[in-house]
Amino acid sequence: MSKRRRKKRRSNSLLSLIVTLIVLVGAWYFTGGQPSNLTDLFNQATQTVTNSTKNVASNDKLADLTYHSGESSFVYVNHNKAKLDPQKWQVNKVIYSNLDSLNRTSTGNLAYLESRNLASDDNRVRQYVEPTAWHQKFVDRQPIINRGHLIAYSISKGINQNGHYNPSDTSGDQNNPKNLFTQTAFSNQRIQTIYEQKIRSALRDGKRVVFFAKPIFRDKELMARGIHLEAISTDRSLDFNVYLFNVQPNVKFDYATGRSTIDRTMKVPEP
Repeated sequence: MSKRRRKKRRSNSLLSLIVTLIVLVGAWYFTGGQPSNLTDLFNQATQTVTNSTKNVASNDKLADLTYHSGESSFVYVNHNKAKLDPQKWQVNKVIYSNLDSLNRTSTGNLAYLESRNLASDDNRVRQYVEPTAWHQKFVDRQPIINRGHLIAYSISKGINQNGHYNPSDTSGDQNNPKNLFTQTAFSNQRIQTIYEQKIRSALRDGKRVVFFAKPIFRDKELMARGIHLEAISTDRSLDFNVYLFNVQPNVKFDYATGRSTIDRTMKVPEP
C-alpha cells in the first residue's frame, strides 16, 4: 500500500473522528444527557471510529461472523499479530491438507517460504479446477468469483502438489484442488493481494516466511464465509493476522450453495 494511500486512510479516519465528535457534542448539548463530561464524549467518539476496523481475539469464532453491507471487508485477528512460531521454519515446503468430506479446503495450508519460491506469471496455465460452490456469474460484465489460492501462485514456485520443493519446476501452484476455494473477485483481487504483496516483498528482501491460509466455512456450507491469513518472517519484521470476508459489491450469496443474486444495496468499501 502506497504512502499516499496510508495518508489518505489516516486523513479519512481523522475526519470521521471530528464529524463523530461534532455530532455527539451536539446531541450532548441539546439533550443535556450522557456522557457527563467531554472526556467521556471524546472516548466514545474515538471508539466509534476504531470499531470501523474490528478485532477478533482468536480464530475460534470466525465462522460466526456475518458481513453487513458497508462494513470493513476485513477484520484483524489477535490485534493483527500472528500466532505462528517463526522458529519452526526449517525446510522450504508447503503442507497441503486433505480435502474434507465435503471436498472443501477447510483445514488450511501451511507454507515455509523463501526467496526461491517467487514465481513469474510467464508460466501460468489455464485453470480448470472447480472448487465447491463454483457458480460463475458476470455482473456489470465482470466475473464475480475466482479460483482463490490459499498459497498464492506467485509465492509457490518449485513446490509440487506433495508440498516438496523441486528445483526443476519453475512454476507455482496452479490446479491443485487442495489449494483452491471459491473466492469472490473482490476478496481475491482487492484484499488478499495486499497481504500476498507483503509476503512477496519480504521474500524479495531475502527473508524466510511462515504463512498459513485457511478458508472459513460455516457448518456444512459449500462456500467459505471468508479466509483467515497469518504470516510471520523469521526476523519478525513481517507479522500479520487477518480475516477477509468473502463478499462482493452488488452481489448477495447463498453460502450453502454458492449461488448468487444481484443486490445493489450490498456495499463493500475498498480496504
